[in-house]
Amino acid sequence: MNKDLEIRRVDIHKLDVPLIAPFTIASSRLDRVRNVAVQVTLADGSEGWGETSTLPPVTAEDQAIALDALKQEAGRLKGRHAGEWRRISAELLERAPNFPSVRAGIEMALIDALARHCGIPLFRFFGGFQNRLATDITIPICAAEDAEILARQYRGEGFEILKVKIGLDRSDDIGRLLAIRRGHPSSRLILDANAGYSSDDVFVLLRELRLAGIEPALLEQPVAREDWDGLGKLAREAGVPVAADESCRTPEDALRIVRDRLAQVINIKLVKCGVVRALEIAAIARAGELDLMIGGMVETRLAMGFSAHFAAGLGGFQWVDLDTPMLLADDPVEGGCKPTGPDYLLDAETAGHGGGLCKF
Repeated sequence: MNKDLEIRRVDIHKLDVPLIAPFTIASSRLDRVRNVAVQVTLADGSEGWGETSTLPPVTAEDQAIALDALKQEAGRLKGRHAGEWRRISAELLERAPNFPSVRAGIEMALIDALARHCGIPLFRFFGGFQNRLATDITIPICAAEDAEILARQYRGEGFEILKVKIGLDRSDDIGRLLAIRRGHPSSRLILDANAGYSSDDVFVLLRELRLAGIEPALLEQPVAREDWDGLGKLAREAGVPVAADESCRTPEDALRIVRDRLAQVINIKLVKCGVVRALEIAAIARAGELDLMIGGMVETRLAMGFSAHFAAGLGGFQWVDLDTPMLLADDPVEGGCKPTGPDYLLDAETAGHGGGLCKF
């Protein structure tokens, strides 16, 4: 066994970062990120970094729960071999089936450390399909005039796809979308209800938008997680592709969506399922000829950088939603990939994802 790959240290760091402005979605409101960073150090000195995102009630973990769970797992990881990351992932799943974000943070750090030991960038570790991605950017639930200002700003910064949070009030949503269309007339629109609507609500919304000359490019999680009938009805009848987000947290969910044709797109978020299970979900979606989306909760460049490498390395992600570092008032990460406008260009010379905390 290569002793250089033995895990010598696992350090856990609070990751508290304010947002530029409150981030409101149908299920929650966020003023600051309260995540946790995971740092794995191997015997040869290679360091890997991951991030556990907490966004209750979207995630089962809040920061306190995540910290406690990660500290427990840290003791179990010491002395293990990083090359056994799939075995370690299986053990984590058995011990912490309801804490996917905790598992994701550990898996990210392990895989990043392994890639840095090998001297290869993460996108090559995952297959090396490409090293460029273009992300959308999100406009939260806010006043219509503020949404128009943001849309105009993002148009100037080169964003072609705007993701718009909806799902609290249909009338307000329509007013916001009309304002966004004024601010960025050529943008493609992803409408993300975060499970806030019924299928009937969505059909009414689409009818009113079409009367106003607006045709969305994608409907993301328009209905409740377990409203499989509503999700499938929209996928069949809405005339707009539907993406399953909250409805797809596990490979079993992905199998159901493929089997019953409940969506045209599956949104993979590493913190919903962990890295290993995300690979399984991607394989299921591709076998079922569904499109792929890569997204996240509200995360720093640690998790978003890892996710960019994951999607670029695998290839075939038609939708990219990795914008949350741009919504933060501070950047606690040094190194790693940093988007320029919508564009992620991944460094082919830097091992791993290249990022780490500069303040801890």
